[in-house]
Amino acid sequence: MVNLEPTTLRNILATFSTRPYKDILFVTEGIKWVTSGEIDSLSEVLQSLGISRRISGPILVGFPRQAIFYPSVYFLRHPRRYLLPKCRIAFPYYHGYPGSGKKLFDVCFNNLKKYHHKITRIQTSNSYMKNIILESGIDAEKVFLIPIAIKGECFSIQSPLLKEQARKAFDIPQSAVVIGSFQKDGEGWNEGLNPKMVKGPDIFLKTISILKASIPELFVLLAGPARGYVKKGLEELAVPYKHVFLEDYMKIGSLYHCLDVYMVTSRQEGGPKSVLESMASGVPLVTTRVGQAMDLVKNEQNGIIVDIEDTQALAFACEKFLNDGQFRHNMITNAGETAKANTYNAHIPLWRDFFEGFVDMKGAEK
Repeated sequence: MVNLEPTTLRNILATFSTRPYKDILFVTEGIKWVTSGEIDSLSEVLQSLGISRRISGPILVGFPRQAIFYPSVYFLRHPRRYLLPKCRIAFPYYHGYPGSGKKLFDVCFNNLKKYHHKITRIQTSNSYMKNIILESGIDAEKVFLIPIAIKGECFSIQSPLLKEQARKAFDIPQSAVVIGSFQKDGEGWNEGLNPKMVKGPDIFLKTISILKASIPELFVLLAGPARGYVKKGLEELAVPYKHVFLEDYMKIGSLYHCLDVYMVTSRQEGGPKSVLESMASGVPLVTTRVGQAMDLVKNEQNGIIVDIEDTQALAFACEKFLNDGQFRHNMITNAGETAKANTYNAHIPLWRDFFEGFVDMKGAEK
């Protein structure tokens, strides 16, 4: 006889409850990184709204008569397994443009078009992706634009003292010019030598090669899993780097204190979270025109945003922040206001609207 974990047993029993949809089952990927932090933060939002939740690792099939929140759109690879009768299904659909050359993106979008009537809620983080989702034919009232937020209490504005202390803690030269990249950009969860091209690791390396020519003390700080492709590329460029993988993602604020500039070089994104994280940390942001950066970044007001694959513009933007102190100060000040407006606490009203009708909100604050 199979011994079920208590959580698994609870999930099965909830299907037979006399009060269906009384709570939300959050399904996780079972990996401690950004998506797990997102679930933790959303759990606090639910608590403030008076909504109960259960958390599970990956599940092989859905559960009827339950409100289930999946961690990404990728469960749509197997719609018949998860879109069961009387299920209420919600999930974030951050990126994955159909027709962009990746079969998985096409499969998920085509299944959305086919089964959208069985889906209850979709969270998207940016207006560009929202428009793509609506092309599936889904009812617009099911699609909610809620940016990927941050926990404001996890970040503090960088100061000379915090910068010195952080670099000492992570053994980074005090005199170095440090460019940050904290995004997973390799396939899978292992070494990551096979790059996820949508994340632009090749663009990052090309930009670093340009900056190397004018910045003798250039240094790269990496975080996150599966960074092997970038690490190998930096070694070939002879650019020193350090790779840090934090067990607790919520402590990532200390890494931002080490930086001079944070750079996003992706071709597709939902967020990334680093857009708001760098803003909340007082670190200048240079990003390609992707994800929620397209909605949140006002060029040369709270950051610099450039066209995708424009490595010269990325490098020029980094140098502008490094060489113009007043420009840098103005950007940081404005960026801090953007970050404050996009914390989980600030987004509670948006999530209240999202969960209304998805779960029994009896007793929740209005």
